[in-house]
Amino acid sequence: MTDVEDEFDINDTPEKRALKARLGELREEHRALDNAIAALQEKSGDTLQLARLKRSKLVLRDQIQWIEDRLTPDIIA
Repeated sequence: MTDVEDEFDINDTPEKRALKARLGELREEHRALDNAIAALQEKSGDTLQLARLKRSKLVLRDQIQWIEDRLTPDIIA
């Protein structure tokens, strides 16, 4: 899968550019949560905090998927 935000198209609308920028931000947050979860699992076993971080990560994943769906053109087969 290619990173959509890395693609540049002069015909992009301001809305698409904003979605691509937001997508990059969300992916960065998702990676940061991955790191935080891994660090917390190594240090302690705070299951409540781990559950909160994992829930946040799932919310981010849903937001990323929503934006990716908006940026991917519909192809009728």
